[in-house]
Amino acid sequence: MSTTTVGADDPHWVDGNALAGPLGEIMGADLTVADLTCAGCRMTRPLAAMRVFARAPGLVARCPGCGDVVMRLVRTTARALVDLRGSLVVSLPLPRT
Repeated sequence: MSTTTVGADDPHWVDGNALAGPLGEIMGADLTVADLTCAGCRMTRPLAAMRVFARAPGLVARCPGCGDVVMRLVRTTARALVDLRGSLVVSLPLPRT
């Protein structure tokens, strides 16, 4: 078994704002203002506060509290796949009327 050591200068993750563009293209809205409730630790935080890892075939958002995966986003040539199994609730503010 081999391991890969990430250099000290390499960021391991970026904040959830990195999901603004990819999710905006798919959903047509800024989802970084959405609150996600982690299924692991039950804490609710904005999507923008999640830790996003981009060194995979897609984007993986993890809870900053417990480290559990709360969202996965993978794009193929014809589809976008969003997996929210790690989130109990996704709460979006409604526009004021």
